[in-house]
Amino acid sequence: MAEILLDPDIRIWVILPIVLITFFVGLIRHHVVLLLQSDKKVDPEQVTDSQILIKSRLLRENGSHIPKESFLARKHYFNNSQTGFFKVTKRKPRVQNPMGDPTMMMDMMKGNLTNILPMIVIGSWINWTFSGFVTTKVPFPLTLRFKPMLQRGVELTTLDASWVSSMSWYFLNVFGLRSMYALVLGADNSADQSRAMMQDPMVSGAMAMAPDSNKAFKGEWEALQIVDHHWSLDNVEEQLLATPARLSDSSSAYVKDKKV
Repeated sequence: MAEILLDPDIRIWVILPIVLITFFVGLIRHHVVLLLQSDKKVDPEQVTDSQILIKSRLLRENGSHIPKESFLARKHYFNNSQTGFFKVTKRKPRVQNPMGDPTMMMDMMKGNLTNILPMIVIGSWINWTFSGFVTTKVPFPLTLRFKPMLQRGVELTTLDASWVSSMSWYFLNVFGLRSMYALVLGADNSADQSRAMMQDPMVSGAMAMAPDSNKAFKGEWEALQIVDHHWSLDNVEEQLLATPARLSDSSSAYVKDKKV
């Protein structure tokens, strides 16, 4: 297979413009998402439940660092059979239908507007403007299975699969500029189109549904019920008083070894 020599002007008039266009479109998309983002209402009851669960989990994990009386008092507040929070608190199940919530439906429409529409418009424009260009070559051999992915828009059966077309170069930039967006905008940004493509609005709406607090309370009650208190600071006074003698012994041994 004959080697192909690319024109150096392709680097200036094809490769670099596609990179810059993809990068600046991501920046514009990030700021548009911030402008269109609606304020989500916070349920005080849900926040209270989450904080209670966090406190119970911290008690299970770090209860050995507080006195036994304090541990039992906190455990009594959570797990008492008659007055315990996890026993007497019953929440109404919150069933949210994403299709029946106007706010959630509006968020889905905004997500489609900012995610899918720029991808279609910019991709179609790049395919029309830079159609037929071969931009670069990957530095390792590839099989023919990679030709549809790397040579979109260039239908040549004799072309080596390692060459990348202009349209495929655009999609590589869409997935490859994630680190640049994180460097410029921070880790939690809305410029990464690849992440937006992977997030289905329907799945996101289903994930945003409130969890069942009653099941969470029951599971946390069972987890806290089997935890016993083991005082981790037992005999800490004797250990602290023995530390200077231990240090003096080690220092004297060091001096003896040094003299020898």
